[in-house]
Amino acid sequence: MLVNFIPQKEISARENLQWLFILRNLMIGGESLLLLISIDILKIPLHQEALWLTILAIGTVNLYTWLRLKTDTPVTEMEIFSQLAIDVLAIASLLYLTGGATNPFTWIFLLPVILTAIVLPHAYTWYMVILTTSLYTFLIPYHANLTAVEPHLMLMDMDMANMSASMHNMQDEEFLNFHIFGMWFGFVCSAGLVAFFSVELSNTIKAGERRLAEAREKTLQDERIIALGTLAASAAHDMGTPLGTMAIIAHELKDEYSPEVHTELHEKMQIMQDQINRCKQALSVMSASAGELRAESGHIKKLSDYLDEVLMQWRSQQPGVKLNLLINPKAPLTQAILAELTLTHSMINILNNAAEVSSLDKGIDFSINPCTVENFVGIRIRDYGPGISNKLIDKIGKVPINESNQGLGVGLFLTFSIIKRLGGTIEISNAPTGGACVDIILPLVPLN
Repeated sequence: MLVNFIPQKEISARENLQWLFILRNLMIGGESLLLLISIDILKIPLHQEALWLTILAIGTVNLYTWLRLKTDTPVTEMEIFSQLAIDVLAIASLLYLTGGATNPFTWIFLLPVILTAIVLPHAYTWYMVILTTSLYTFLIPYHANLTAVEPHLMLMDMDMANMSASMHNMQDEEFLNFHIFGMWFGFVCSAGLVAFFSVELSNTIKAGERRLAEAREKTLQDERIIALGTLAASAAHDMGTPLGTMAIIAHELKDEYSPEVHTELHEKMQIMQDQINRCKQALSVMSASAGELRAESGHIKKLSDYLDEVLMQWRSQQPGVKLNLLINPKAPLTQAILAELTLTHSMINILNNAAEVSSLDKGIDFSINPCTVENFVGIRIRDYGPGISNKLIDKIGKVPINESNQGLGVGLFLTFSIIKRLGGTIEISNAPTGGACVDIILPLVPLN
């Protein structure tokens, strides 16, 4: 294919790192918001400088991740695990400064465990469980106090005791409210994360099933193509001798009858000889190119020159058909394309199908247009015939169609396979004003 091949494993690892970058941004925003709420609204005394420095350190790591994603260096599983481990250490630092295990937001330790279980092999998950469990255990005895609570004074008069009890009740109530808020917030975040990752996991499974179905369908198409190729090779071998015999007989008949007396017969015999030569030439090309590699059968060529060559070859086969050439001024004619022999045959096959069903006065349209995707070109071939029935339009290109009276047999099935193999796309539809349209998008290559 013309597109660069990147292993699926490398694509998944880079996507996982991108998701980690996004989630870390959300974590930084959430931590900053909670810190502002705790200090300005709840009036909880915290180690502000140390907390802001920790958040700044997390932001620095995320800046490095952003720059890392712009490079082409492959992303490894160990790199993702290392970044998750750094996040765990940052979370532990934040919890240490805000009450340790008494902080109601200790549930956030579950997030890196969930991420590791989803995106990395099972061994890394157990390493993450050991790391988070160890840090959680460490935070039980070692941590900074979340709130400053003064000890109860046992020896004081009744008024002072009542006042102290009232103050402690207020502090306990504030702490309880904060703890309840933290537990509620933790539930909301946990529920959101579970729902989010459940949906993403479901989408991943469905995408995998879809890719598997596409691969299975492609395998079936390849098997059909191999079977058709075998039949074509056998037919080419069997047709060689009859065509040679027909050519000899046609030549002898022309010699036996005088052209002055049998003018009409000579004209018909000339047409027959031309058609026999065309068949022999097609068999010769098939035999010559059957064993060639793609690199040998194709070469880089300017798009305008290649399309001129295709149209000239088709003109030699259909000299009496009117062709309406429509070129968009923005079409990338100066760029290059891989001029492969099979692609040329595919384009000629589509033009022949259009010529067979189109009316003589209107002919067929051949349009060259720019593509919305960079380094691609759009080609549209339209006929002015009866169009394609709805029962056939969904089958075209997927399986060989036996109803070849509409010019939609084996040739178009092979054409679809060839264009897709080259990295392009092809679609067939009925024009609103009548006739059928074949839209082809082909990849372009750098012109050396």
